[in-house]
Amino acid sequence: MGVSVEHYLVLSAILFVIGAYGVLARKNILIVLMSLELMLNAANLCFVAFSRALADVTGQIFMIMSLTVAAAEVAVGLALIVAIYSQRESLNIDLLKFLKG
Repeated sequence: MGVSVEHYLVLSAILFVIGAYGVLARKNILIVLMSLELMLNAANLCFVAFSRALADVTGQIFMIMSLTVAAAEVAVGLALIVAIYSQRESLNIDLLKFLKG
């Protein structure tokens, strides 16, 4: 008895729900960014699981492209976090009302 695709999909759904809860419930922008990365990794796990189940490398190629986009997202996100912290001395999302148009 091996690990089936359903096991990977359940794990991916659990990771996605944990990430969505972190995005919706937390007030720290750094935790929100980490929760977004957790949601992105859950989607990557789905890509790899279906790629393995269908014996096709397309899902793995999408996962690699998604990881490169995630690396760029983290770089921009951390730069924004550093800029916000240097200006506001806090990473609380409620204090970022100055971003409203």
